[in-house]
Amino acid sequence: MAAVALPLLMLTELMIDLVGDALGRLDWEFVTGLPSRHADRAGILPALVGSLYLVGLTALFALPLGIGAAIYLEEYGGRSRFASMVEVNIANLAGVPSVIYGLLGLGLFVRFLGLDRSLLAGALTLALLVMPIIIIATREALRTVPQHFREAALALGATRWQTIRRVVLPTALPGILTGSILALSRAIGETAPLIVVGALTFMPFLPESPADDFTALPVQIYNWVSRPQEAFLTNAAAGIVVLLLAMLLLNSTAILLRNRAQKRNRR
Repeated sequence: MAAVALPLLMLTELMIDLVGDALGRLDWEFVTGLPSRHADRAGILPALVGSLYLVGLTALFALPLGIGAAIYLEEYGGRSRFASMVEVNIANLAGVPSVIYGLLGLGLFVRFLGLDRSLLAGALTLALLVMPIIIIATREALRTVPQHFREAALALGATRWQTIRRVVLPTALPGILTGSILALSRAIGETAPLIVVGALTFMPFLPESPADDFTALPVQIYNWVSRPQEAFLTNAAAGIVVLLLAMLLLNSTAILLRNRAQKRNRR
């Protein structure tokens, strides 16, 4: 019991100290302001907008590919040698440090495909990062669907794809949504791969297209933490609070969607 209580107490103390430092800087002007070399004028709008764009594009690329790969491996792959090899590699990729994905994104998207240090390159890098997590979570959700659901649908004359689309996926939807949103929550808090890909540490404008330069909230926080002035550390604390609120919102959305999907399945 003490082994659990001590880390919890330390985390609570850290959060209280963080919020105390951030309260003096958290206001609407901070959220809607542009970065500045003067700490009292600096805001997080470009970083916040960049993070939202990154999460949206990451979901656009990672969710269809990740869920589709999980469906193939679980429903079509069976126990083939190819499916087993892919499963082992996906499990290994889920444990690779995020900075390695940054190096992969730098070599593949920035240099080889010529996307430069753009918002699109950052989103594709994060998509590679979270895709193994989405695949694993989706496969676990598909495994919770009882086998007799599939057998009953096939016995009624449905094809395998009709069975998956109309029976298996709706039943597994709560778990798929939860795993996918939690994976995207990890993406919104990543710093190392974005710095390697080329996210800007000072960006006084908003991105207008996926080909534009970008920054993100974790990168902006990293920039402020590296400054020696105490006022920038206060800005960093406020930025961390905003980032935590964004992650809490995503996690709460996952819980609400899961509960709604579970209620629909019970009907």
